[in-house]
Amino acid sequence: MKIFQQALQLQQRRRGFHIITTEIIQAFPQLAEIKTGMLQVFIQHTSASLTLNENADPTVRKDFEMYFNKAVPENDPEYLHDDEGSDDMPAHLKAALLGSSVMIPIRNGRPALGTWQGVYLCEHRNYGGPRSLLLTAWGE
Repeated sequence: MKIFQQALQLQQRRRGFHIITTEIIQAFPQLAEIKTGMLQVFIQHTSASLTLNENADPTVRKDFEMYFNKAVPENDPEYLHDDEGSDDMPAHLKAALLGSSVMIPIRNGRPALGTWQGVYLCEHRNYGGPRSLLLTAWGE
């Protein structure tokens, strides 16, 4: 079995849901060496998250942002953790709901995503800064 690991630093993005599939593949050429295996993409932050979803229609990403802003509103007076601004605690909650990693099968040296699937960086902060990912792949 082969095991590869690669760090990936993503540039700062505005708040929202951003497809990063191509960046992951370009940053991890060792994937080509795995015929059958798994790829884990892990984000090393607590106020941004990752998910898999629709990669073609940009309105899906806008609807994600709208939904999560309604589900986890800012400026709730009951939040105790607000030292970094009104988007801080909601960002942590959104990240907890969506998760910090995705697992994707590898087939013939590429992520075996469905036709309309892409990896999203879910940026929950207004000014989140650059984001660090750790990519780990293993298989035969």
